[in-house]
Amino acid sequence: MFVDSYKHKGMRRLMIKALQEKGISDQRVLEAMNEVPRHFFLDSSLDVLAYEDRALEILCKQTISQPSTVAFQTQLLDVSPFQKVLEIGTGSGYQTSVLCKMKARVFTIERFKPLHNSAQIMFDVLKVSPQCFFGDGYLGLPAFAPFDRILITCAAPSIPKVLVNQLKVGGVMVAPIGEESQIMYRIQKNSDSEIDIQSYGEFKFVPMLKERKFC
Repeated sequence: MFVDSYKHKGMRRLMIKALQEKGISDQRVLEAMNEVPRHFFLDSSLDVLAYEDRALEILCKQTISQPSTVAFQTQLLDVSPFQKVLEIGTGSGYQTSVLCKMKARVFTIERFKPLHNSAQIMFDVLKVSPQCFFGDGYLGLPAFAPFDRILITCAAPSIPKVLVNQLKVGGVMVAPIGEESQIMYRIQKNSDSEIDIQSYGEFKFVPMLKERKFC
């Protein structure tokens, strides 16, 4: 049973206020994050921490990103309704759900089967309908390309060219790039041979798994 109480809604409003104070100004992002109960994606023992600005552990030793990171990446992505968005790393499904609430057409890939399965349960609860795939995010989804937007929610060691190739001309990728710590990049594809790269500070993400094994 998933309960979104007045207490939870109040904590969520405080979270939104804190995000605004940290510079998140896109009302579409704030409204979507206010609609999605973050505590649904966490173990009930973490309920009291759900709306604090911290990353928290989920299944398979992965994490749900802190709210400010989710908001920042989503704001950089600049999604419009009905755009095709490829998400690399479904994780808990929280970021996916935020994108769906913004009326994006989301295609999301997860390499950990327990996360893939649990996220789909949450999508049913929240009545959102991303297209979910179990597999290797390194490869993207060439059969469904091109995409208007690509969001990478784990640390890539370098800009993945195979994913840039799946962007539309004019499309945008947001990705944390680096090994020990990451720089958030916004990559715009200006033509089939030219990209524009902007950087937005240091972050910390779980890595893309180089061994490419599935859980």
